Amino acid sequence: MAGETESSDTREAENVIEAPLTVKKMARQGAIDLGMPYLEQVGVADKRDEHSIRLSGGQKQRVAIARALTMQPKIMLFDEPTSALDPELIGEVLTVMKDLARESDMTMVVVTHEMGFASEVAHRMVFLHEGSLIEEGPPAEVVARAKDPRTRRFLEAVL
Repeated sequence: MAGETESSDTREAENVIEAPLTVKKMARQGAIDLGMPYLEQVGVADKRDEHSIRLSGGQKQRVAIARALTMQPKIMLFDEPTSALDPELIGEVLTVMKDLARESDMTMVVVTHEMGFASEVAHRMVFLHEGSLIEEGPPAEVVARAKDPRTRRFLEAVL
C-alpha cells in the first residue's frame, strides 16, 4: 500500500525481529541477521513475507518458536504447544521441538499431553495433579512403571 512503512508491517519477518529490536536495542540489520536463521531452522523461512492471517496454526506456532529463540534463552517453556492444532499440524511443531532438543543445549520445559513425544525427547518426566507433584523420573521408568494410580490411569488413557 502506498505510504505503508516497513516499521508498521506485520509480516512474519517483522514479528520475529521485534523483540531483539525493542528489548535488546539491536540494530535492525543485526536483528534480521539473528532472526532469519531461526525462521529457517523451524521450517518457515519461505513465510517471512506472509502476514499471520495467511499461516496455518502449525506455521504460526513455529514462527512463535523462532520469535522466542531470537532472545537466545537458556530455558524455554512450551505450554501445551500443540493443544490448539489440527492433528495433521501437530507433527510439524513436535518435529521442530525434537530438533531443538537434540541440537541445542537449551533447557526446555514442556507442558503436554503428547506422551509419545515426551517419552522420546524428555530427560525427566513430571506428573502434576491439582498443583501437586505426584510422579517424576526418567520417561521410560515413569511410563513403564508409574507408581501413582492417577499417573497410570492418565497414561492408559493417552497411550
